[in-house]
Amino acid sequence: MSNSKKPTKKEMFTKILSLEAVKADTELTEFVEHELELLANKNIRKPSEKDKAKIENDTRLRSAIVNEMEMGKAYTADQLIKACPTLSVEPNLTAQKVTVLMRDLVDDKSVVKYTEKRKTYYKLSD
Repeated sequence: MSNSKKPTKKEMFTKILSLEAVKADTELTEFVEHELELLANKNIRKPSEKDKAKIENDTRLRSAIVNEMEMGKAYTADQLIKACPTLSVEPNLTAQKVTVLMRDLVDDKSVVKYTEKRKTYYKLSD
């Protein structure tokens, strides 16, 4: 049994473009380049309205977390949901979702994350 991989359209068009006969014919070259451009545009995913709304909501929740956390106090994800008024009224908000939001805040260095006795805590950075 052969383990050879079937070439993609992009690879095939690139091979065709490198042929001398194709290089000599400008019309054919333009056609192949256009096909390569169409393939490149097809692979770019444009964010949907749902994606944009989710990004906007996540940004709103992150800023609410930073604004509603008390300086010097450490929180677990569950404690954050109860302590922050914005998070407590949010439907379908789980500790796992809060952890994802907190990961972005930790990357921004607005929040510090540490683990104590197998529990993860978050607190505002100084």
